[in-house]
Amino acid sequence: MNLNNLDLNLLKVLDALIAERSVTRAGIRLGRSQPAVSHALDRLRRLFGDELLVRGPAGLVLTSRAEALRGRVQEALQLMESCFGDAPAFDPATATGVFRLSTPDRLSLALMPPLLARMRKRAPGMALQVMTADREQALDLLDADRVDLALGWLDGKPGHFQAEFVMNESLFCVFRRDHPIVRRRGRFDITAVLSYPHLVVSATGTGRAIFDDLLARHGLRREALIAVTNFTVVPQLLRKSEMIGVFTSLAADVFRKSFGLARRPVPIDVGKVSTNMVWQARHDRDKKHQWLRAEIKAVYADLRKGAVANPKPDSAPQRGRRQLARA
Repeated sequence: MNLNNLDLNLLKVLDALIAERSVTRAGIRLGRSQPAVSHALDRLRRLFGDELLVRGPAGLVLTSRAEALRGRVQEALQLMESCFGDAPAFDPATATGVFRLSTPDRLSLALMPPLLARMRKRAPGMALQVMTADREQALDLLDADRVDLALGWLDGKPGHFQAEFVMNESLFCVFRRDHPIVRRRGRFDITAVLSYPHLVVSATGTGRAIFDDLLARHGLRREALIAVTNFTVVPQLLRKSEMIGVFTSLAADVFRKSFGLARRPVPIDVGKVSTNMVWQARHDRDKKHQWLRAEIKAVYADLRKGAVANPKPDSAPQRGRRQLARA
């Protein structure tokens, strides 16, 4: 490839085309006309000797060459941006626009109300757009530039992402306050917990969640009587049945405080569930993105303080409490 006459603006066009998979949407993103983007795509095809984007069943799809170029083009653009000029300033008090986040539903329950309250005070012109995604979908959303930041338990990250740990959470059983498990004679142990049907929240609708993966390490499994993709109907279903749900501590605490459900620590050592923030490396020094990450960390700091200030499980019927004390 002859680089002597390379137009570096073509890299921005290529990055937009890879992200949008559409000449029209890439043009809108870049502020250019559709013919101009089409012309640039023709130049890119000649330059790389590859079609880069081809027609598929649902629109344009990337060729193998374009897939291989994705991360390198983003890194090249990040390097170019760092070489020229100062980073643009960000004043939250006057800024307008949208912060785009992806989170599993369990995190939205506890995080979004205080985060939105902070934003209304500090950045009143900014809005939040939240997409529910599990740990497998989250990186795809980041890769496609559909979100600015992903939160959740992520098994790994490609090199063009950055990540920061924000919190560890224990798992809790959640059920109605007069559930038979707190009235039964005997120990509150994992055998008792698994003897009841379970309600599972799974963003993918597969009927498996984090707890199922952790149980499998102990050679155990639970019966999922119903699997839902979000938490909307969880309180109603648990209050009117003998089902048990197993959720992370922050979500369990919301159900305790807002819906009057009971919670108990999972009676088996399955470890903790970690939450991380993940973002594209090219946004690492962006002032707007830095501000958002700082606000999320501040919210989690407050949530951790609340967890320390209220370490005990919620109150339960005295009979159930005495039985748990003997266990």
